[in-house]
Amino acid sequence: MFLNVTQLSVQYPGQAQAAVDGVSLGLRAGDIGVLIGPSGCGKTTLLRAVAGLERASSGSIALQGELVSDGQHHVPAEQRRIGMVFQDYALFPHLDVGRNVGFGIHQRPKAERAARVAEVLQLVGLDGMQSRYPHELSGGQQQRVALARALAPAPRLLLLDEPFSNLDVDLRERLAHEVRAILKAAGATALFVTHDQLEAFAIGDVIGVMHQGHLHQWDDAYALYHRPATRFVAEFIGHGVFAPAQIRQQDGEVVVQTPLGALTDVDECPLPGAYEAGLCDVLLRADDIVHDDAAPVKAQIVRKAFRGSEFLYTLRLASGEVVMTHVPSHHDHAVGEWIGIRPQVDHVVTFERGGAAGSPPAPAIQRSGHPPAP
Repeated sequence: MFLNVTQLSVQYPGQAQAAVDGVSLGLRAGDIGVLIGPSGCGKTTLLRAVAGLERASSGSIALQGELVSDGQHHVPAEQRRIGMVFQDYALFPHLDVGRNVGFGIHQRPKAERAARVAEVLQLVGLDGMQSRYPHELSGGQQQRVALARALAPAPRLLLLDEPFSNLDVDLRERLAHEVRAILKAAGATALFVTHDQLEAFAIGDVIGVMHQGHLHQWDDAYALYHRPATRFVAEFIGHGVFAPAQIRQQDGEVVVQTPLGALTDVDECPLPGAYEAGLCDVLLRADDIVHDDAAPVKAQIVRKAFRGSEFLYTLRLASGEVVMTHVPSHHDHAVGEWIGIRPQVDHVVTFERGGAAGSPPAPAIQRSGHPPAP
């Protein structure tokens, strides 16, 4: 692994709980990793520890096989050859774009420095803009100048701390795709911090979900969504709810009984014995629920959010259970209206009834000749 973080803990003096608690992760050369989680979860502290701006209380950080931090040793940030892009870009307003980008390589000969500045500006799509000043640029252009400045010294690792948070919501996801393309073209290895899932999905090869200092899962976006490692990941990623369910045997098949009816014909599902009396909570995501006027189960719309091509409906069943569903926007129903719904669940994910945030799902079993997904 290019970056190896092993059982890393960072604890600030006077605080009872570690800001980062026993985190382990690996990042391959050329990959982009993303840390995501709610405010105060420890993701920025972890990024700062990798940068060398925070000391490890225990555990270790190794970069390209070199130990840069553990409980006893600490390589200073300026000796780690790590580039950083901050939330506020930290551009010098009195310097033009060329001098901002060349700031970190000022010791190089003038001609070599100018060539490198031109090279990275072309990489970020700002070639020919060396003479502009930061106040003459849009927010997105300023962000790319900050990225070019971080790339100019050819760091072995690039760290980005919520770099899009000052931009309009509509611009963030598009710019995340652009930055991913820039980093891939540069062959850069990067670790990125955000609280925005769409940004994380757009830019990351691998994504880590953090909560209260712990890393719950380090995986690709598809696995986080469909095969969450803990109840917290299941709740944090995407739109969904936990509904009470019972797993039981029926005619030789495993059936998951839910408020929406029975889930059958599922390849991956725990056996009833995984829980006492088969009682559990099942994760029902918005794309697991299909609007169908002919369905016997009806639900009342209690909230609707227009998303352009679709609505996100929050629905309440007659039993009081709440579920969510995505519906094409031409199905424009009023709040308070009752509509037909049915379950269409490909990945049955269940948890202990009322379990803690860190509790894992019961393991899937093999049926129908298909191995469980990794």
